[in-house]
Amino acid sequence: MTKVGPRYWFPAKRYGWGWGPPTTWQGWVVLLAWLATTIPSSLWLASRHILLVGPFVLLMVIVLIVICYATGEPPRWRGGNDEAGKHTKP
Repeated sequence: MTKVGPRYWFPAKRYGWGWGPPTTWQGWVVLLAWLATTIPSSLWLASRHILLVGPFVLLMVIVLIVICYATGEPPRWRGGNDEAGKHTKP
């Protein structure tokens, strides 16, 4: 019997630090719900109090980062195919 590791909603990016597009339906639901909340709310705030748009978007980005951190692959610097994160010369 083989042990299956955790299935991450958001895989690590191949280059750099962070996460790529979702690979599970749960990740897509989170991303689409985040977009469906952030975009209309930002537009509504812009029509009422333009100075509140920046803090609102910043808060929503922080929420998405926390979700990605909790459900995604552990973040670290990646340099492509090199698993150690070091850059290799061609």
